[in-house]
Amino acid sequence: MINTLYLPELRELLDEDNDAELAEFCTALHPARTADFMEGLTTDERWSVLQHADIESRVGIFSYFDRECQVDAVGSQDRREVAEVIAAMPPDDRVDLLNDVESQVVSELLPLLPAVERRDILRLRAYPEESAGALMTTEFAELSENLSVKEAIDEIGRQARELETISYLYIVDDDQSDQLRGVISARQLISAVARPEITLGQLMERDLVTVNVLDDQEEIANKVAHFDLLAIPVIDDDRRMLGIITHDDIIDVFREEATEDAHRIAGVDPLEQSYLETGIFTLTWKRGVWLIVLFVGALLTAFALTYYDENHLQWWSWLVVFIPLVISSGGNSGNQSATLIITAMVTGDVTLRNWYQVIRRELFVGLMLGGGLGTIGFVAALAMNYSLLQSAVLPITLLLVVVSGTLLGASLPLIFKRLGLDPALMSNPFVAGIIDILGIVIYMSVAACLLSR
Repeated sequence: MINTLYLPELRELLDEDNDAELAEFCTALHPARTADFMEGLTTDERWSVLQHADIESRVGIFSYFDRECQVDAVGSQDRREVAEVIAAMPPDDRVDLLNDVESQVVSELLPLLPAVERRDILRLRAYPEESAGALMTTEFAELSENLSVKEAIDEIGRQARELETISYLYIVDDDQSDQLRGVISARQLISAVARPEITLGQLMERDLVTVNVLDDQEEIANKVAHFDLLAIPVIDDDRRMLGIITHDDIIDVFREEATEDAHRIAGVDPLEQSYLETGIFTLTWKRGVWLIVLFVGALLTAFALTYYDENHLQWWSWLVVFIPLVISSGGNSGNQSATLIITAMVTGDVTLRNWYQVIRRELFVGLMLGGGLGTIGFVAALAMNYSLLQSAVLPITLLLVVVSGTLLGASLPLIFKRLGLDPALMSNPFVAGIIDILGIVIYMSVAACLLSR
């Protein structure tokens, strides 16, 4: 029955206040599917449906609403009902939500929350945005190394309902210092059931992979991916265990960073909201700033062309035919190099220490690509009945332009990283603009050297 429900049926159940059917609707499917069925309802209607579910189902479904609906619900619905949902949410998720809510609403909600959750929210909100502290959840399995396997399993059974994940069990000191001593995976613990008397101190891994509470989210995501972890512990400078960052948050980080890098590579200031939620004027501004910068770059290309007039080159008219070919070859090669290097830097495959290796590889690649394109261009120019000397301008130019493009495209992201800037700021249009100017100068200079009398 539930699978065939549509919005009219849901609204009819709401009008009838059919508690049994609405409760079944909220529990019969995965929370994500239930949220999808409710997508066409207003915020008030969605909230009314949730009130017929138990708190666990309510939180599960609410977490799959789009952020705009969540923020709207938090700001418009009964404060006590909202506080009940927020208190039951995972710590990191509720802080992310409250960061998007008006401060006045947050001030009204905080006194309604239990003291423990209220302190937790205030602490997590104090960490810098995009830091480990802002990403972490403070709910994790925390055990003593003196516990036996049997005692640990009993203790985990008591903690499990309050935890977001139990992929790993974290071993901390018994002296209330909360210093992280080791970690045991859930698989390791289950595998040791046959030896119930063995202690966690004998089982735990002491070679720990951790992040500092102030580490940047991109570095954290790369570390989690490199070590293939489901969660990573967050510690402070004294190695005290503060929380964990789970794989679902890491996926969100990768998605966010990939979106930002894609926007920057395309020459667009990253959007803070989704495309459809971003206002027209905001969208125009974020795209317009870079377009103006690129337009100025194009003007410089035009100025470079005006420098070479009939007094400098008597062969001006036929050279114009190949200008698009020259600048596009240089720009495309530069864009390829920039994209490859930026992507490699984001994933951690390339660091500043690899700069010499990168430049050397791109030099050889540029020589081979430039030589190949130059050969094709030379044959094409001869086929168009240009003289041997005229045709020679094209391969020499293409070789120099493509090599310059690959070297610039590879080196500029490294330079930006060295200066402490985001390498993705060296966007493809920006690289292409630089190569356009350089390409014109190289093209005309080669022509002047070969053809001037």
